[in-house]
Amino acid sequence: MPPLAYFGIESSGLNLAVDLVFLFIAVLYLALIYWTYSDAKRRIEDPMLVGCATAAAFFPFVGAIVYAILRPPEYLEDVRERELEVQAAEARLHQFDQTLCPHCDYRIEPDFVRCPSCLRKLKERCANCSRPLDQAWTICPYCEADVPSLSSAKPRRRRSAAREAELSELDSSLAEETVATETATPVAAVEPPARPSRSSGRAPRPGGRTRPTS
Repeated sequence: MPPLAYFGIESSGLNLAVDLVFLFIAVLYLALIYWTYSDAKRRIEDPMLVGCATAAAFFPFVGAIVYAILRPPEYLEDVRERELEVQAAEARLHQFDQTLCPHCDYRIEPDFVRCPSCLRKLKERCANCSRPLDQAWTICPYCEADVPSLSSAKPRRRRSAAREAELSELDSSLAEETVATETATPVAAVEPPARPSRSSGRAPRPGGRTRPTS
């Protein structure tokens, strides 16, 4: 049986070369379809879009070229890795902010009760074990003692301060009143006691009249 002639070529060697070219084109076409599917699956998260990209690759060569132009620039693994790096950087930054004093930005340790730079109080101590406590804790994690809430302690301080202010006002008003009364009342003059007359040499009789002296 004579070989199939392509484009009027009757040579068997040339026909074999043309067959190999056609086979190469068919394999390349199928490989482009598979490459488009696998690449879209690694770059696109939505399965519907992955199917659309694969269907577009069935158009010979044109679909694969269009997909290569419009495909996402990054793989999904790279996107997730970048997000993890950003979260880790934010966590490190948040941890670094926690190691700084909120008042003077001086570097402090987690167990500091006062800032060594500005001397501001940073934490409260446990009444049972004297360990530093966080303001959000309701129980001491070291000795399991109850931590009094700051909301109940603040009104007491305000009340005590108000009482001290009232007492100071009362003391000042009492002091002003005493000073005013002392300045208003005159001091009574103290008269010396009456002395007997030296000229007569006799003391006056009680209830009687004194004789005139000659």
